Amino acid sequence: MPTMSAPWATIHKDPSRFPISPNLVDYERMRRTYRHDTFAAVGRLPGGAGVNIAQAALDQHLPEAAGRPALHWRTRDGRRVTVTYGELAERSRRFANLLADLGVAPGERMFVLLGRVPDLFVAVLGGLRSRVVVSPLFSAFGPEPVRQRIDIGQGRVLVTNRRLYERKVAPIRDQLPSLEHVLLIDAEHDDPAAGTLALASLLAAADPHHEIPPTDPEDPALLHFTSGTTGRPKGAVHVHGAVAWHYASAAYALDLHRGDVFWCTADPGWVTGTSYGVVAPLAHGVTMVLDEGEFDTDRWFDTLEQERVTVWYTAPTAIRMLMRAGDEAIEGRDLSSLRFVASVGEPLGPAGVVWGDRVLGRPIHDNWWQTETGGIMIANFAVADIRPGSMGRPLPGIDAAIVRRGADGTVEVVEDDEEGELALRPGWPSMFRGYLDDPERYASCFVDGWYLSGDLVRRDRDGYFWFLGRADDVIKSAGHLIGPAEVESVLTAHPAVVEAAAIGVPDPVAGEVVKAFVTLYPGHAPDEDLRIEIQTWARARLGPAVAPREIAFADDLPKTRSGKIMRRLLRARDLGLPEGDLSTLEVAP
Repeated sequence: MPTMSAPWATIHKDPSRFPISPNLVDYERMRRTYRHDTFAAVGRLPGGAGVNIAQAALDQHLPEAAGRPALHWRTRDGRRVTVTYGELAERSRRFANLLADLGVAPGERMFVLLGRVPDLFVAVLGGLRSRVVVSPLFSAFGPEPVRQRIDIGQGRVLVTNRRLYERKVAPIRDQLPSLEHVLLIDAEHDDPAAGTLALASLLAAADPHHEIPPTDPEDPALLHFTSGTTGRPKGAVHVHGAVAWHYASAAYALDLHRGDVFWCTADPGWVTGTSYGVVAPLAHGVTMVLDEGEFDTDRWFDTLEQERVTVWYTAPTAIRMLMRAGDEAIEGRDLSSLRFVASVGEPLGPAGVVWGDRVLGRPIHDNWWQTETGGIMIANFAVADIRPGSMGRPLPGIDAAIVRRGADGTVEVVEDDEEGELALRPGWPSMFRGYLDDPERYASCFVDGWYLSGDLVRRDRDGYFWFLGRADDVIKSAGHLIGPAEVESVLTAHPAVVEAAAIGVPDPVAGEVVKAFVTLYPGHAPDEDLRIEIQTWARARLGPAVAPREIAFADDLPKTRSGKIMRRLLRARDLGLPEGDLSTLEVAP
């Protein structure tokens, strides 16, 4: 397998160097003994009244943790504001009472269109404690993606700010008949003409006392939208009982401990920014770093250093941008507090893992999950050796297999070292419970007792999984199935290449051949000599059947804000095909 035969040595861990004992010490033993009810008490309401995410995130820590910092918010203009657990809990209680005053009932849907600000936490947790279904939106969406999602979700409440409302919502407000209440976090007065309410004054007048009502673990809590290559967005429904897995996976896959300073860089409009940017860290009672600013190399290294971050969860795109800035960007900085680094969104590739080990002093632990899984499923663990380029191994409690779909609609489990689709045995707490108003699409995700992920992978004989690509990204060339990720891993091993994307383009003989787009480190000229050098490098490592027939240089590759390279968009642009849904594109074309 090209990915596994690339020149990346296993990174061996020395437990004697760990500053604290990892949560997961004996992987095989935990796999044998773990049960999904292990963390059933997380978020449990008093008197057996069920489970609520806000109980797990806030109330269970009080009053003992009332003065503990929940958020260190770094504002866009560089100020630092601290919000304690007690302050966040009181504001969320006021928000829950405000929703009741507005007549918003449990099960109705509230959308939140905000960046990385404390008001987002207040709204999300206040909505959850009142059993309203919360749906975070990506703040860089344009009006049409916002309209689509609120319309599909029949949103009754929207929490946003004046700028985003005027730019994204006001132009389409008349197309959203369900949207009754718009709460602006920075408005001084209600504006009846515009149909908006000033949230701050309403919160100040709201009752600060609120008891979380009985909540069934299967009550809907979160609505996360995910886009396919075509068609309208799908709304994945998650329940309050999911918090047990948010807690467990953050303990095992992110090694969170009480006392950590945790920074998840994901935008709150994506599932990572909710599961591991709001719920899981607060359930663990840690202090979170919240940076309102956009990516900037110096700002990010300043944040890691000045906040004394101990656990950092970020995206491959950000890692590659830091790599591209050069090692000198980190010179003279003290990052000794950093204990654990993890990445998700798109395969990081071996080069990023090794860069972390060399430059940060900590290897970067790649992991895998989806909007539909609600939480991390496969990971590289703190105590375990890392095979650079691998997704890792399944978490305790997760039964994963490689399957192939048959012509009769059934699936067959395949052996190790064979390619197939990643499948999971249903039953983990954070598994989505449906696509909103689309039961047929939901049912199609499950075959013969497996959830089918749509991702092509391979598992080696030691149980490590290796990502090959999305099923709809796979390249079919002369009878070979080529996963773009294995091509990209080899390309980024070249010292001039920081990022790569592989697609299939039509060929009259082979059906398709591989074409690769590469982004270079500074100081390398995109000339014909380098093109031939990279192509030769790839052929020597992948073989002529798999290596790219064509190399194209690109200043940047199109990505979603969650860090996923949009290969289908590259292919559409290269071949002059329709581009499809661009609502999640990082930068509008």
